[in-house]
Amino acid sequence: MKIYKLPSGTLLQFENQAFFGPELNWDDLLAKENLKDYLNSESKSWEAITSEKADDLLSKGILAPMGNQEIWAAGVTYYRSRTARMEESQDAGGADFYDKVYHADRPELFFKATASRVSAPGSAVNIRKDSTWDVPEPELTLVISPSGKIQGYTCGNDMSSRSIEGENPLYLPQAKVYAGSAAIGPCLLITDEAIEVTATINLEIYRDDALAFAGECPLTQLKRKPKELADWLFRGNTFPIGCFLMTGTGIVPDDFTLEVGDKVRIGIDEVGVLENFIEKI
Repeated sequence: MKIYKLPSGTLLQFENQAFFGPELNWDDLLAKENLKDYLNSESKSWEAITSEKADDLLSKGILAPMGNQEIWAAGVTYYRSRTARMEESQDAGGADFYDKVYHADRPELFFKATASRVSAPGSAVNIRKDSTWDVPEPELTLVISPSGKIQGYTCGNDMSSRSIEGENPLYLPQAKVYAGSAAIGPCLLITDEAIEVTATINLEIYRDDALAFAGECPLTQLKRKPKELADWLFRGNTFPIGCFLMTGTGIVPDDFTLEVGDKVRIGIDEVGVLENFIEKI
């Protein structure tokens, strides 16, 4: 099932049906350990609507499907990301770090965003004024309960300054964490099943309505399984209202940097398409 957070309420879609319900407290919602069962039960009292009505509601705008959950991220989980990070940090002497973490038992995990730094679908994500090389990073993002259970998935955009991180790996927080540095959506895919490994992540970047970059990456290239990453995140951490975990990217645009006005589209099979445009902060 898919759940959308709307300005006027909540939309739930499953089994070719659509239900419109009230605004929810998403802190309480994502703190529930059996989210799929809860939504199944709650939707029985919601209004059944047509697919046309659902499309009309979605056309009026979508909010980021979250409350005050933290977003964390994993790095160097794809070979392509390892190689790109080694290349960009070569002059700073940090290349070996990325190679070592790719092969290590312990993954790279870092704090990405509070809710105030997360952009809604259709709104702006930011590049930094003090950066010269900026890219979106399309990532499968996990919806995790307080006990560490993966309850669903969404599309994530882990905006990144490659010039800042490449100058020195210790600048990672500045390259990754700032206002408008992340987006998730358009919905949450709530399921008890693991996402299909045959699913593909797609990235398209448009400039002046023309396709400027396109890439895709199957989840089979993800070195570390989602459950493994979630387990590491919960070592020494607690998340009373649940959390999100971006699982890394296998698509890294080379010889390309984002510009103000660009449009970024991130699609994941089974989940949907997350679209944002670029501004500068």
